[in-house]
Amino acid sequence: MKVDPRQLEMLYAIVEKGGLSEGAEMLGKSQPSLSRSLSLLEQRIDTPLFEKDRRPLRPTELGLALAAEGRKIYEAGRISTEVLAQYRDGRSGGVRVGGTPFFFDGVVSGMLASFQFERPDVRIDQIYGYMNDLLPKLLDGSLDLAVLPMRDSSIPEDLEFNQILPGRNVIACRAGHPLVRRGSVTLADIVQYPWISPPAGSPLYQDLRAVLQEIGIKNFKVSFAGGSLSATVNILTGSDALTVLPFSVVFMMRNQRSVSALPIKIGDSDRHLGILKLRGQKMKPAAQKVYAHIRHEFDVLASSITRVSQATVWRP
Repeated sequence: MKVDPRQLEMLYAIVEKGGLSEGAEMLGKSQPSLSRSLSLLEQRIDTPLFEKDRRPLRPTELGLALAAEGRKIYEAGRISTEVLAQYRDGRSGGVRVGGTPFFFDGVVSGMLASFQFERPDVRIDQIYGYMNDLLPKLLDGSLDLAVLPMRDSSIPEDLEFNQILPGRNVIACRAGHPLVRRGSVTLADIVQYPWISPPAGSPLYQDLRAVLQEIGIKNFKVSFAGGSLSATVNILTGSDALTVLPFSVVFMMRNQRSVSALPIKIGDSDRHLGILKLRGQKMKPAAQKVYAHIRHEFDVLASSITRVSQATVWRP
């Protein structure tokens, strides 16, 4: 014989609270409706669930056994409600976020850490890549968000791009580099120094080649290539080599006073950093929260960059 789970939940509430009125209040129902449900259940199983003419109500042995099963149903409903509320509020679920390695490690990862401090049950899958790697993943739905430097002309019609920081790369070096101690620096001054090459195919690599081509250098000396951001910074701070980094990455390292940036304008002025998502997409609540958090954090970062003078940032 199959018993209605709702009737078992009702029975648990009556037993737990010790009366019909109290059980009805617990479930948010009326006392008459609970009384009718109890009568229907007893009729269905043809067995009393409470001892006759006892006040307060005293459950029979079968009543206690069925109430124990009703408790499981009640708890499952309560937990399910909490799970749903967490999901809808963006406090649970998974989010897949892509971005370029140096920028992700130097800037975005710290922003995601502060997000997860507030929402520890949200899982974030970080995916490294450049434009050609990540745009197809956004389009086929295997990626929720991407943080990339883009030109307007490169953005597919199916994707929505929201700029979060003006594009700006710099020539970086160690804080005590000979060029830092000079009053002014020109492109010709950098010819004699070796370079740490960003990953081939990256926007940073393209900017490095553009800088060197501008001063007529086609075959430049590379002392280190293909490393992570941490490896690049270690080589940079332990040598006189130069490299190209996003200005925001150098800015985030300003308190360490180990890396400086030369006051030479480089980079593609038409390429800006932004968040990409599928146009018209209804994102999962957690993805919406991550999206809003990243935008807020970049608003704060942009304000900080504006407040701090160029000399303070570039010459620790």
